[in-house]
Amino acid sequence: MSSKLPIGVATIERLLVALFILFLFKFIFSCTPVNPSKQAPINSQETSSSKQISSIKVTANIDKKIEKKEDNFSNKIVLNKNIIVLFAKDNDQKITKQFINTFELAIYNLGIMDIDLQIKFFENENDLKNIIENNLSSGRVFLGPIQSKYATHLNDYCENNVIFFTFSSQSSLGKNCVYLLNFFPRNELTELMSHLDESAKVALLYPENEYGYLINSFIDDSIFESRAVLVNRSSYRDDLSNVRDAIKELGKYELRKYELNRQKQILSLKSDEKSKKRLKKLEKFKTTNDYDFTHVLIADYSLNLLQVAPLLPYYDIDPNIVQFMGTGVIDDKTFFYEPALQGAIFPGVPEESRINLINNYKEIYDDEFLRVSTLPYDLMGLINFIYKNKYNLDEVINLLNNPYKKFDGVDGNFYFKDNIIERDLDILIINNGNSFLVN
Repeated sequence: MSSKLPIGVATIERLLVALFILFLFKFIFSCTPVNPSKQAPINSQETSSSKQISSIKVTANIDKKIEKKEDNFSNKIVLNKNIIVLFAKDNDQKITKQFINTFELAIYNLGIMDIDLQIKFFENENDLKNIIENNLSSGRVFLGPIQSKYATHLNDYCENNVIFFTFSSQSSLGKNCVYLLNFFPRNELTELMSHLDESAKVALLYPENEYGYLINSFIDDSIFESRAVLVNRSSYRDDLSNVRDAIKELGKYELRKYELNRQKQILSLKSDEKSKKRLKKLEKFKTTNDYDFTHVLIADYSLNLLQVAPLLPYYDIDPNIVQFMGTGVIDDKTFFYEPALQGAIFPGVPEESRINLINNYKEIYDDEFLRVSTLPYDLMGLINFIYKNKYNLDEVINLLNNPYKKFDGVDGNFYFKDNIIERDLDILIINNGNSFLVN
């Protein structure tokens, strides 16, 4: 049994590692259609573990009827109530522990019953393969793995009438019976660029790594669908060794510096009072402020973002004149106190939508809730909806492949498009250690 809650999670570890304590989940949760635009806000004062924090509710576009596809599975395959959860032993242990805790908390808070989670740890790809093949049966549901490198061959098992919900961030893996839950930058960029008006001129600054290249590959399509235009882009090495040069190039620092010095020289040759006042004003600046862009998208994350952002104003890209922007990775209080990022905007969901979950987790497990841990919480709500409604496998596939069927989670309304989760995101602005909705 759980030491925190009167429930638990069945945990099975491979090889020489002993069996974890067996936990059985038996709770009931009701999930009903709602109109997301009319939902009442969550009461942030309700943090007791005995109260339901959030629920996954199905929302349907009333103008669109769900058209069920022809049954591709024989005899309407019933979902197996024994769900296999897959964790690699080389995962970040803090994330693994918190995902297990969050599964447990979701089942308790959402009142889920009649399903069992068997959490299995694997050493390597061969070990993972053995676990999957030893548990293959029609209607089996697998949750995980987290790392993309372990999700590359999951599609090989789709002919066995199973379904995978994995946390992989590699969008190309989402197909057939494999559905991905993560925070995907294409979705974020689309929402961010859609927010901009026709006067917006965007410059992109990105690192030469997998994430930066991904943003660079997505931004053209996102800009094409928006009213804004992309006017410049610049990249820098992942080790930041040439980031100063990249920022100078982006902001045409040398050109603007030359222009300012030229103006100063002309004014210094004049003796009228107006020229003297103008010269005195220009002496305060290193460069002119006639930027080619109105917005800069800084496509970096983690500690690198905290090093890159302050260099922009240092090289006279003034955040009071140019709007700084980030992707969803900036949605972390670590960045909310950085002076250079005050006033920066990013796509996301207001924290109040998950504040009860954050507080509840802290109260029960005495640990800070990780931003990514909303993923297993929302997944358990979706799983509960599927099992409570006794959907068979083909009905689940139809449900997930219908973009007009949305689910209300702690990270806002979500749905699946081409097997990849997408969300209805807001635009938030950073101000004095917090983020707020942009009007």
